[in-house]
Amino acid sequence: MKASWFYKIAAVLLLLFSVGHTLGFRQSDPQWKVDALVADMQKIHFNAQGFDRSYWDFFVGFGLFVSVFLLFAAILAWQLSGMKAEILAMIPAVKWSLALCFIGITILSWKYFFVVPVVFSSVIMLCLIVAAWLPNKT
Repeated sequence: MKASWFYKIAAVLLLLFSVGHTLGFRQSDPQWKVDALVADMQKIHFNAQGFDRSYWDFFVGFGLFVSVFLLFAAILAWQLSGMKAEILAMIPAVKWSLALCFIGITILSWKYFFVVPVVFSSVIMLCLIVAAWLPNKT
């Protein structure tokens, strides 16, 4: 296969990952019995460098950061998929940085999360590694 296919597959998966993360990270299952915890996160406020914030604000803010970065990674992977082999050969740091980033994300997913992010990050990581490894086959 061509590197461009692996970048396109990664880009589509990254877009789905971003949308799924955005829609799902604030959800909780009633069986988890975390309603009181969420309520506490929302009602306990503190001053953070002159701003009134809660732990819930931080949770939502960092969750949306992740969604934005996943979207950026999707756009970057899509852009890489359209580049000629000569251009890809000139930017190994970009290709391998993206792949290494997803090695880290996959490790973190295995350690801290559950099946869906583990599967998404693992497949994305494999696509990005293969695509970076095959720069002359766009």
